[in-house]
Formats: sequence, C-alpha cells, structure tokens
Amino acid sequence: MFSGSIPALATPFLDGSFAEDQFRALVDWQIEQGSSALVPCGTTGEASTLSNAEHHRVIEVCIEQAAGRVPVIAGCGSNDTTNALLHLNFSKKCGAAAGLVVAPYYNRPNQEGIYAHFETLTKANNLPLVLYNVPARTVTDILPETVAALSKLPSVAAIKDASGEIDRVTDHRLACAPDFCLSPVLMNCRWHLTLRADRAAFR
Repeated sequence: MFSGSIPALATPFLDGSFAEDQFRALVDWQIEQGSSALVPCGTTGEASTLSNAEHHRVIEVCIEQAAGRVPVIAGCGSNDTTNALLHLNFSKKCGAAAGLVVAPYYNRPNQEGIYAHFETLTKANNLPLVLYNVPARTVTDILPETVAALSKLPSVAAIKDASGEIDRVTDHRLACAPDFCLSPVLMNCRWHLTLRADRAAFR
C-alpha cells in the first residue's frame, strides 16, 4: 500500500530537450530524502505540454532510475481516452506500480462521460488506477457519487483529490466500499489519497 511522501516530479528541460541526467539526479535525491513513491508526468511535470515520446521517456527513465527502490505511479492522464490508454499500456510495460489518470480536461464531460472515460481504461488495461480530481485545472469535478461508482471497477485503486474540499475525505469514505482505506497524503494540505486495500499491494 502507498503511504508517506509521494511527490509529483518536475520535468527538467535543457536547451529545449528533456534533461535526463538532471531528472535522474532528482529521482535519486527524492528517494534519498525519504520519498516512498514517485509520480512522473503529473501536473507538476507539465505532462500536457510533453509530446508522447517525451512523456514516455520521462516515465521510462523514472522507473529505470528508481530501480525498484520505491514504486512509480506514472502520470497517464489525457483528455483523449485513446491517448490515456496509450500511456497506461506503456507504463505497465515499463513496470509502473500504478497510473495516475486525471479527469478529461478542456472537454468538460458530465459525470456519465467521466465514468465512461475511466471505465474504458479499466476494460482495456488492468494497471491499477489512481483517479486524479483537480477541478481548478480540468474545469470538471469527479463528484463523490461518481467516485463511489468508479471504486467498484476492478482496477481503480485510489483517488488523489485536489478539489480543496476537505469534506470529500468523509464523502469518499462513506460512499465507497468498506474495503477502501484512507491514507492521508498531504501536499500543501490540499489533497488526500484514498486507497483500496485489495488493489493497492504494489511492490
């Protein structure tokens, strides 16, 4: 199960290209400082501005450099379901422990559309998913009732909620199945990670 500090990693660039050596040093430093898992290609990694080739190389290097010392939760989000699946497939092949998948941004799907996006991903790939709800960025909100429905899908393992609504912790706890457990992982006191016990035994 994930616990402790799980930082989202910045993606360094130098002269317009991914600065691989600096990124490897960042991965090592984060692990040396006690991080218990790493998240490449999340919002902090500016994944939405990376080409697919860059996106995949960042994930690949992170997993390679972590070398099993901590699990890697690969950022796999996209507002294009097919592209999110491409990221998930690559991340699974590389050995990621899970995929962090944001609600589709810009498209502004309703709750049924959000559910369909994640359901499609779980049907096509069994890599554990961490739902990522960040309404300030996506202009859509994964509501607690949708989280409850998604939690019943076989590979949905967790949610990172950056809505800033602290009541969501209770909402998720009450709405989701009893085998969900709550692991408080705070980043700027704005988000929490809810983990499903039977789906979060990541190496």
